[in-house]
Amino acid sequence: MGEFVDKVKGNANEAVGKAKQAIGKSTDNASLRAEGLAQEGKGKAQQVAGKVKGALGDRI
Repeated sequence: MGEFVDKVKGNANEAVGKAKQAIGKSTDNASLRAEGLAQEGKGKAQQVAGKVKGALGDRI
């Protein structure tokens, strides 16, 4: 179950991060763009964690 939750949270964080980057770019807000980039990275890391959990059979 942890695998699925991590993947869903990762997808959500990645999508929100991309949206923040787009808003930051259109409003010329460097801080928001940086925040979006960080959140997108967090989402990608969560997806990787979910894949690892799936590969190990949720033993971690």
